[in-house]
Amino acid sequence: MRTGTKRTLPFVYKLIAGCIVLMIMFIIAMVLGAANTTLSDLWLALTSNAQGDKISILREIRLPREVAASFVGAALAVAGAIMQGITRNPLADPGLIGLTAGANAALAVTIAWIPSIHYFGIMLACFIGAALGALMVFSLGAIKKGSFSPLRLVLAGAAVTAFLHAVSEGVGIYFKIYKDVSMWTAGGLIGTTWGQLQLIIPVIVIGTVIALLLSRQLTILSLSEEVAVGLGQRTTQIKAILFIVVIVLAGASVALVGNMAFIGLMIPHIVRAIVGTDYRFIIPMSAICGASFMLAADTLGRTLNAPYETPIVAIVAILGLPFFLIIVRKGGKAFS
Repeated sequence: MRTGTKRTLPFVYKLIAGCIVLMIMFIIAMVLGAANTTLSDLWLALTSNAQGDKISILREIRLPREVAASFVGAALAVAGAIMQGITRNPLADPGLIGLTAGANAALAVTIAWIPSIHYFGIMLACFIGAALGALMVFSLGAIKKGSFSPLRLVLAGAAVTAFLHAVSEGVGIYFKIYKDVSMWTAGGLIGTTWGQLQLIIPVIVIGTVIALLLSRQLTILSLSEEVAVGLGQRTTQIKAILFIVVIVLAGASVALVGNMAFIGLMIPHIVRAIVGTDYRFIIPMSAICGASFMLAADTLGRTLNAPYETPIVAIVAILGLPFFLIIVRKGGKAFS
């Protein structure tokens, strides 16, 4: 009699398939847009010194923008996966528990008080703001004794996020920089430059590599902290390092594209349905799927109402809110 064991594809095949999807999405994002370009134009832009209006659009505008979309999507997805692992909270997401809102508020304050600050200073401010936002959420969630419940953490995150959004908008109105602040809050990739990417990409890469190196420990933590302690893991140190990684990834993302929620919630759940619960597989696949998703969202934003842009944060929210409600209704196991 045959057993009912379920055969699955090896992870390497899934990883290759994910990379192929990412490459296809990148090509689609580069070719589609308000300006009509072709695959041959893209090939010339990437492999030659050819000049021309279309070549310049691809090389100087779309290429840095889509590279930014790829890295931001990867960073937010990895940050969400880490948060869901260390908190064992299926609703954890950098945008839902105060990190991105804190970074956004810090960005507004920094622009208001130090208008001539360079981009590296903005990025540092976003890191500090992300840390303060998360600290406020966890402090508010810990007012009542007992372990953090997913619902309590999300409610605290909603309250803190609303407060920090009010702070950023109030600062913008008072200091007459509302337009600059709202450009960041809207979440977008317009005007992304290679200079910005030179600062942001190394930070995201380092954070993702650290997450990969600690993925085995994160897997054990996600199952049971008691088991992790029994196996000799230094859970406090590991959590601290991983939390710093989340702050770095979320802060770098906000510094580049502004406030962006739901990517860190959706992608890890989808990835678990594909690769299982081992974070050695979840982390790299989350990075790939997050990059692909962000490319798709940015392409939709540029093409739905071309030549005008639909804010990418609106597209992500339209997709993310129903996903969030499904996860709440299913108790966090809708896609796991």
